[in-house]
Amino acid sequence: MLGTEEQDVITPAIKQLVEEGIQCFGPYSADGFFGTGQYSRFDGVLAMYHDQGLAPFKALAGDEGVNFTAGLPVVRTSPDHGTAYDIAGKGIASPTSFREAVYAAIDIFRNRQRFDEANANPLPKLYHDRREDERGGHVRTFTPREENVE
Repeated sequence: MLGTEEQDVITPAIKQLVEEGIQCFGPYSADGFFGTGQYSRFDGVLAMYHDQGLAPFKALAGDEGVNFTAGLPVVRTSPDHGTAYDIAGKGIASPTSFREAVYAAIDIFRNRQRFDEANANPLPKLYHDRREDERGGHVRTFTPREENVE
């Protein structure tokens, strides 16, 4: 009734990602998704706009929420409450979200370092990710090593 974005854009994008072997689910309505706790079954949530995802996140996270901007060449985290100018200098702000943002930044930095180290000299990939065939069974598609290809 309110638009066709889910049918025309979001659902086809999710199907394409699944076909490429990326675990992706949805779309879900924000009220039901957050209200019933479904969000806790996922490692990450992509909202289509700011208030759809951040408002419920802030309500659920309380003082421990951290805002993380993915995809940047540098690590960027911040407390979920933002700058909180309205209470700055009053001695009433909780340091918890700031502390969690610092800890998250450290963890993200270390995870990026570990990822880079693990992928610096990888072994050749011999097969693609597991995929389901039309009967629901798993299939592995093997790829020959480059040096054996004629």
